[in-house]
Amino acid sequence: MLTPDQARDRAADIVARAAKAGADAADAVFAADASLEVSVRIGALEDVGRSESEELGLRVFVGQRSASVSTSDLSDAAVTALVERAVAMAREAPEDRWAGLAPAERLMHGAPPMLDLDDAAHGDDAVSPIELRALAQQAEEAARAVPGVTNSEGGGASASRSVWGLATSHGFAGAYAATGYSLSASVLAGSNEGGMERDYAHHTARRRAHLEAADSIGRRAGERAVARLNPGRVASGAMPVVFDPRVGSSLLGHLAGAISGQAITRKTSFLLDALGTQVFAAGVTIRDDPHRPHGLRSRPFDGEGLPVSPVALVEQGMLETWLLDSAAARQLGLEPTGHAARGVGGAPGVSTSNLYLDTGAVPVATLIADIAQGVYVTELIGQGVNGVTGDYSRGAAGFRIENGVLTEPVAEFTIAGNLKEMFLHLTPANDLEFRYGINVPTCRIDGMTVAGG
Repeated sequence: MLTPDQARDRAADIVARAAKAGADAADAVFAADASLEVSVRIGALEDVGRSESEELGLRVFVGQRSASVSTSDLSDAAVTALVERAVAMAREAPEDRWAGLAPAERLMHGAPPMLDLDDAAHGDDAVSPIELRALAQQAEEAARAVPGVTNSEGGGASASRSVWGLATSHGFAGAYAATGYSLSASVLAGSNEGGMERDYAHHTARRRAHLEAADSIGRRAGERAVARLNPGRVASGAMPVVFDPRVGSSLLGHLAGAISGQAITRKTSFLLDALGTQVFAAGVTIRDDPHRPHGLRSRPFDGEGLPVSPVALVEQGMLETWLLDSAAARQLGLEPTGHAARGVGGAPGVSTSNLYLDTGAVPVATLIADIAQGVYVTELIGQGVNGVTGDYSRGAAGFRIENGVLTEPVAEFTIAGNLKEMFLHLTPANDLEFRYGINVPTCRIDGMTVAGG
C-alpha cells in the first residue's frame, strides 16, 4: 500500500492538473485501504475475504460554480479525462455563493499531532489469515462454553489499514494512515421450544496490542445471550429509563445531528435556537477529542485541511458550538469549527471525532438505587426519531429494574419522549470506558414513557 506521503502527492498532483485545466480552485482526496477478514462458525472456517482499493476524488470551482467527480481508475489517461470532465461540469453547474475552499488563513501548517494510529509505523501491521482464524475461534469457543449457550452465529476477526490524503489549491497538503483490528462473537441461548435469544460482543482497536483478549469477548457474548432468556413484559407508564453504554451512545448521535451546520442552515433541527442555552442538566459535559491517541475516530486535520482540537460541545449543560464546515459557516456568518468530513465523492459534510459524555459522579448501583420501577435498556430497535421536533420513540429490550435492582429480562416494549426533555433529565454514572467511536457511561433519564407489549 502507498505511504501517507505518496497519498498526499497523488492528491496534490490532481489539484495541480485541475488548475492547469482551468479551475479557479480545487481540492482532492486520495484514499487507499486494504482489509483481511476471517469468520468461523462452530469451530470451522466459514469465510476468508481480502479487499484492496484505491480511489481519487476531485472537487473543482469555476467562480461560484462547482462539481465533484471520483474514480478508481488511476491510469494517467483516466485521471486526465476526470479532470477535464470535472471542469466542464463545474462550468455548467448552478452558482452557490456559500461554497468554496476553507479560509486560507485557517489552514493547518506544520507537523501534525502524533496520534499513533498506524501499527505499520511500529512494524506491527502484518497479520495472517491463520492468526485471525485462531482469534475468531477462541472468541467463539469462549462464548459457546458459557452454560446455556446452544448455538452460534460465529466468530469474526479482521485487520485493516487505510491511507487518506487531502490537498487543496490554496496551500494545504497532508495525509495520514490508520490501522484497525476487530474481534467479535455472536451466539444464541435457549431452545426452539422455550425460546431463543441472541447477543454479541466485539472490540475494535487501532493497535493490535490493544485488542481485548478473545476469550473475554467471547465470554461476554455468551453471558449476554443467556441473561436474555425467558423475557417478560413491562407495565406501561412513565418511569426512569437507564441506557446501557452500548445503546446510550446513540443519544449523542442525535445531538450531533441536531447541531450540524446543515441542520441549522436548513432550519431542520430541534435545537435550532439553542446555542448558548442549557440543553442538558448542569452536571453534563460532552466533549469531542480528535487528538485522542489510538482513538477510533482520531485525525490530525479535518476534511478541508483545517487543524482540529479537543472541544466541549456541551459544558455543564450549556450548548457551546455548532459543528460547521466552511460552507455552513459562511451561511451563518460564523467560523468553521474543524469538523468538516470528506469522502471521496461530493462536497464536505460534518462529523464529530471521538465524541464522549464525561463520566458522572455516582456508581451505576447508586444511579438506579432509588428506582422503584423502571427499565434498563440494552437494545434499541427501529429509527423512530424526528430530528426536526425531537420526538423520540424506539422499540427496546433489556431488564426490569425493581426497587433499585436489575431483575428479569424484558422485551417488546417501547420507550418514548422528546429529546429536549430527555437531555435535560439525563444523569450519567461514573463508568465511562473508551471502547467505541462514541462513548458514554451508563445514563439514566427520568420521566420517559414506557409502553409494554
